[in-house]
Amino acid sequence: MSAEPIIQGRRLGAEELVQIRTLLVEHPSWHRTRLSRELCAWWGWHNDAGRPKDMAGRSLLLKLEARGLLELPSRQRASVNHQRNHRAAEVAHAVDPLHGELEALRPVSVAPVPPGSPEVGLFQFLLQRYHYLGHRNGVGENLS
Repeated sequence: MSAEPIIQGRRLGAEELVQIRTLLVEHPSWHRTRLSRELCAWWGWHNDAGRPKDMAGRSLLLKLEARGLLELPSRQRASVNHQRNHRAAEVAHAVDPLHGELEALRPVSVAPVPPGSPEVGLFQFLLQRYHYLGHRNGVGENLS
């Protein structure tokens, strides 16, 4: 069994970590995107269309940093997406468990949460608080 981690579908050994650390030391002015693109070129890491896997490369770098394996240069600018990774505001809600047979709880229904409705905040908070994946960013239309 190999002890080398697999991150973003790529097995990373000591040699790859040394390459990344060397680039960081030799090119302190490089930003994260430049570093990712250089790694893609070194590793021949491209998608089926032949484009560098730049986003996967940046994600890989962030995961290595989160594991304490390297320190990336600071972000050059803040995210332009101001909604990105925002935390849902806490919403008061009932937390007492329901006990009994389902028949006694009828009628039970499921309904969509319309965009802009007061229930949206509660829905986002409940997902963030209780869902095992939490609630970060919604992508596209979601059936709530």
